[in-house]
Amino acid sequence: MSLLSDLVNLNLSDTTEKVVAEYIWIGGTGMDLRSKARTLPAPVNDPAKLPKWNYDGSSTGQALGEDSEVILYPQAIFKDPFRRGSNILVMCDAYTPAGEPIPTNNRCNAAKIFSHPQVLAEEPWYGIEQEYTLLKKDLKWPIGWPTGGYPGPQGPYYCGVGADKAFGRDIVDSHYKACLYAGINISGINGEVMPGQWEFQVGPAVGISAADELWVARYILERITEIAGVVLTFDPKPIQGDWNGAGAHTNYSTKSMRTDGGFEVIKKAIDNLKLRHKEHIAAYGEGNDRRLTGRHETADINTFSWGVANRGASVRVGRDTEKEGKGYFEDRRPASNMDPYVVTSMIAETTILWKP
Repeated sequence: MSLLSDLVNLNLSDTTEKVVAEYIWIGGTGMDLRSKARTLPAPVNDPAKLPKWNYDGSSTGQALGEDSEVILYPQAIFKDPFRRGSNILVMCDAYTPAGEPIPTNNRCNAAKIFSHPQVLAEEPWYGIEQEYTLLKKDLKWPIGWPTGGYPGPQGPYYCGVGADKAFGRDIVDSHYKACLYAGINISGINGEVMPGQWEFQVGPAVGISAADELWVARYILERITEIAGVVLTFDPKPIQGDWNGAGAHTNYSTKSMRTDGGFEVIKKAIDNLKLRHKEHIAAYGEGNDRRLTGRHETADINTFSWGVANRGASVRVGRDTEKEGKGYFEDRRPASNMDPYVVTSMIAETTILWKP
């Protein structure tokens, strides 16, 4: 008699050329990931060769019931770490039947910015540090915390080792390997300052691929926590009080910044970011005001600042960049629940295209 695990792990290539494609898209809240699967007659490696599909937008908060059809456009393909074999995950964006991007489709505008000749010439690189918190399913309280109570103060948990310091490592390491399998350019993981909070990094990745990869990495993490019976939250301040919040620090460079004399280009880019501080903050994630307080390694939300090796600044420049006179900078303002399509394209627009 077969076990359920045997059937879940069936190798389809033994009996058929057909494969399963899991279409992924972003729902109406801007953070809720949705997906559904379809059978393809043979393996596909090019998203342009995948069929468009549709879904009921009235059930995701993205359309009215009397006109509910929303069309999925495949944009990026990744290997499926759950079904494995030639099966794939497909990152999509959403359009009306007339071909117009729906209001929650932030990828379309990002693609326009990243396809601008000036932006293409600068080859923008991104490295995104995605923080998140794991919660007990029934209590919505961080894993590893006493029920209804609090652990010892922050200090031993950041990159900590041991059963009393690191909670959820099996989930974190499973996610790390699943992302590598999928073809996501995940570059590392670490335990964060608040117990039950972790971080993974995606990048360096060029242009819009950074956002595609981060969204699919989030999807894979949601699926793994689903299996583990743990709730994943990207809330930027999941626990009030003397606990660190969760961000999505975005490391960024252009070709001009990475070549000799690049530090001067970086300083000009930071000047532009300062002038558009309010616009960026408005687009950097909901609830970020609870995180950007000037405490817990953050700058105050209303004041722009930058510095070398300063983790209490809005923008941090590394000491290596200062020493070498070229490199990258880190925008520390984005919240953990930011939309990477918005943040990455907005940084490129402000630093490459926008003129004061």
